[in-house]
Amino acid sequence: MKKLLYQFDTDALPAVFDNVVGYDGGADHIGAYGGVNAKNVGTLVEGAIFTRGPKDKKNTAIFIGGGNMAEGQAVLAAVQRKFFAKFRVSVMFDCNGSNTTASAAVAWLAHGRNLAGKRAVVLGGTGPVGQRAAVLLAREGAAVAITGRKREVVQAACDALKVRFGIEVQALEAPTNVERGAAIQGAQIVLATGAAGITLLDAKQWQQSPSLELVADANASPPAGIEGIGMHDRGAASHGKILFGSLGFGALKLALHRACIARLFEQNDLLLDAEEIYAIAKSMVG
Repeated sequence: MKKLLYQFDTDALPAVFDNVVGYDGGADHIGAYGGVNAKNVGTLVEGAIFTRGPKDKKNTAIFIGGGNMAEGQAVLAAVQRKFFAKFRVSVMFDCNGSNTTASAAVAWLAHGRNLAGKRAVVLGGTGPVGQRAAVLLAREGAAVAITGRKREVVQAACDALKVRFGIEVQALEAPTNVERGAAIQGAQIVLATGAAGITLLDAKQWQQSPSLELVADANASPPAGIEGIGMHDRGAASHGKILFGSLGFGALKLALHRACIARLFEQNDLLLDAEEIYAIAKSMVG
């Protein structure tokens, strides 16, 4: 029986990246739908849960993506509301690569280390990847802050994390490199997750920090999100810090994404969200 993956994307055009990795993860066919929202997803879910018998439902799965985390979470909730009894299929939630990218980055940061009690700052942390990374760092015991250009946007992200995950994250307004440099003072961990094409921190700001131990940059497009971090850095040592670049943990991100897709077809009642995907990442790191 064919393994069918239904890609529900909140953006108008379904992500090609997610489509390719879906096939690489073992799907035989992917139905990609754009413009999916909480109101129109219901009939799509019904088509997925009512068409195969109980023992065959594991061969149908759903992937939820798109650039808007809040809309994606609303779609996930709407999908779950349609499930009942044995009429359900496995679901993976990874809006804008939020869970897989954040999980890969934090899994490497935590690999062989205890992050409990450390102060971590996620630069440009209001986006999907930054928010999920903040959650995972907090789960590792770090005291986490996220920065953004506008206080109301940063605070809204922190409030959303408290509602969804029950964690406290500090909101820091830091629209300039000078203010971001001030935000990382006293921190042991800094992770940049801002938009491509923007340098959030100058090299001297992290190189001269007496407290920083781990520095990571999730930006895969030049210029670097943190100046002086190489895209291929994976545990490189420089100025007394350990560095990770986007491609340094990107190999784990891709392998993790593929592994999660494969797991969707092992049973019909699996939900892969932040915590579940991170657990898989920690089992794969290194």
